[in-house]
Amino acid sequence: MATLYLENVPDELYEKLQQLAAAQNRSIDAQVLTLLESALKSETKPLQEETPKKSVQEILAEINRRRQSLPQDLGLPDSTILLREDRDR
Repeated sequence: MATLYLENVPDELYEKLQQLAAAQNRSIDAQVLTLLESALKSETKPLQEETPKKSVQEILAEINRRRQSLPQDLGLPDSTILLREDRDR
């Protein structure tokens, strides 16, 4: 297992790390590992070849399905009326 040494950690950051570790009943080492793991999980994205590619028709069909699932009347004024009023000022 590798060892990681970290220098020049700002005092404020180290204090926050100590508080978080204490609140979760962990050592500072365990807390740092937990934070690194969660950060790397959220930052890593699947490789391009792992994500299935969609055709333009599939993407447009999905957009239309999503549009149809939205409520038609949101109680907002018609944008053409708002644009006309703005231009007439």
